[in-house]
Amino acid sequence: MLTAQDQARLARHLEQTLNGASDLRVANMTLLHGGASRNTYSFDATYTTQDGPVRRGFVLRLNSKGSLMDAERALEYAACRAVQGRGVPAPMPVALVDDASVLGAPFLLVERVEDAFAASPFRPNPYGEHGQSIGREFFTVLGKLARIDPYDTDLIDIVLAPDLEECWSRELDHWEQVLTEDALEPQPIATAAIRRLRANRPPPPRRLSIIHGDFRHGNFLHDGRGRITAVLDWELAHIGDPIEDLAWSLDPMWSHGKPDLAAGLLPPREAVQIWEAASGLSFDAERYRWWSLFANVKGLAIWAASARSYADARTQDPMRAFSGWYCTTRHNFVLADRLASAPRGGLA
Repeated sequence: MLTAQDQARLARHLEQTLNGASDLRVANMTLLHGGASRNTYSFDATYTTQDGPVRRGFVLRLNSKGSLMDAERALEYAACRAVQGRGVPAPMPVALVDDASVLGAPFLLVERVEDAFAASPFRPNPYGEHGQSIGREFFTVLGKLARIDPYDTDLIDIVLAPDLEECWSRELDHWEQVLTEDALEPQPIATAAIRRLRANRPPPPRRLSIIHGDFRHGNFLHDGRGRITAVLDWELAHIGDPIEDLAWSLDPMWSHGKPDLAAGLLPPREAVQIWEAASGLSFDAERYRWWSLFANVKGLAIWAASARSYADARTQDPMRAFSGWYCTTRHNFVLADRLASAPRGGLA
């Protein structure tokens, strides 16, 4: 938890960041959740401007003590800036600070989204009567993200745009390396899937899009009345094939126990039609088959990294241990079934 001295230094820094702010105070500092290398806090800032007193909520994403500003923080900041005003709700970025003298480590500040709720990806029926409304919002927002031209944003200045023909290989190379480095034990099913993916490369997309990288339940906020108010956790954002995000969002892991519904919310045909209308793109079944199998492999790599961080005592978050056990087991079953049902040497 941040100390009183930390909060006082944060207040001084934020007062200098906000134009026209004076007598700024930090209050109600709350630790929201932590990961292997950073903590997330919510707090209120009260200050005075020439128009009178102001009270604003902020979210602070703090790196581990002594670390340098990692690429993920800068990427999250740039991605949130890139989608502002483009139909994709995201927290408003306020500051990206690499000066460790303020809080002992680099950090990111964004405005807090008020009166908003997050839903667990593992909770059945998390949206109650608003499930279909959330589903339509979900695939509309995902489509609007795919519509954004990355070359028309500042994100292109910090994220390498691949050649159209290399979208698949860049992502597969990366996540195969993560799996190789972090797995605590051999992963024969994932290895077989990786071989299958390399032998059946997908057609290239017609154009590149901004990819969120983890667009799913749990990574957006909603207002409790069927409207998505903010997409969160942009650390995995990149530029690539827009079908990649769609395939990840439709992975069985996020179905809330309703495998016959897209993301556990809508009939698949309706979900895809909403995505097509919002993105201006056509669904490509061949590319989707490849990226959906890739999503299973990517999931296993993420769960392996979670398990490794917990086993190495880099985090005490029990969700890391849970992901390393339950999610790994479930994705292995999904992958095994898909590989067994696919035509010989092909994709399911």
